[in-house]
Amino acid sequence: MSMLIAAAAAFLAIHFLIAGTRIRDAITGAIGERVYLALFSLASLAIIVWLVMAYNKVNGSTNDRVLYNLGAVVKDAAIPIIAIAFFLVVQSLLEPNPTAVGQEGRIGTGSGVHGVMRITRHPFLWGVAVWAAFHMAANGNLASIIFFGTFLALSVFGTFSIDAKRKRKLGDAWTDFSRKTSNIPFAAVLAGRNELKLGESFGWRFVVVMVVFLAVLFGHTRFIGVSPFPGGWTPY
Repeated sequence: MSMLIAAAAAFLAIHFLIAGTRIRDAITGAIGERVYLALFSLASLAIIVWLVMAYNKVNGSTNDRVLYNLGAVVKDAAIPIIAIAFFLVVQSLLEPNPTAVGQEGRIGTGSGVHGVMRITRHPFLWGVAVWAAFHMAANGNLASIIFFGTFLALSVFGTFSIDAKRKRKLGDAWTDFSRKTSNIPFAAVLAGRNELKLGESFGWRFVVVMVVFLAVLFGHTRFIGVSPFPGGWTPY
């Protein structure tokens, strides 16, 4: 369990203490944006591998323990809830996104507020947050709480960190963009600062979402070892 905790702490530390702070600004000023992004990506990937390995080792072991069990009702809600997560995550990768790495220049071009960006300017992170929150609810063991809780904390607090970073770097251009969008899903729409146009998120992008989601859904039992279907049903 100590290795899992250490990996989780390291993953959060490089994001909260470096990526979203003025330390990052100082590092990029010294070595350049591209070198920093390459090194940070490698470090993040290495820690994720460490985190996954530590989780797989301790999950369900004698060092693990169940802290709560919310029952089959929660577990059986996996498909619609995770479908929402995939909708946000996959759509975010297919849309121009000024909050994504290397796409800051899209702010002010008129291409930034479209499709899923009308829901939230951080669709990828909120999608990960939905995924992580569901898995924390469905799995009440300590290892899962630490593992998925790490991604939940990073995703939610990461949205505010990115906002602060973009504001420091882009100034008035970011202020104008942030008025038209919202961090919290649907907040800009409810406040009348934006308009929800679901048609923009369908078409070929929605087809890609469904293909990816169905591939993961029907492969989950084989590759993860847990059925996502109600009652533990398996398709093969």
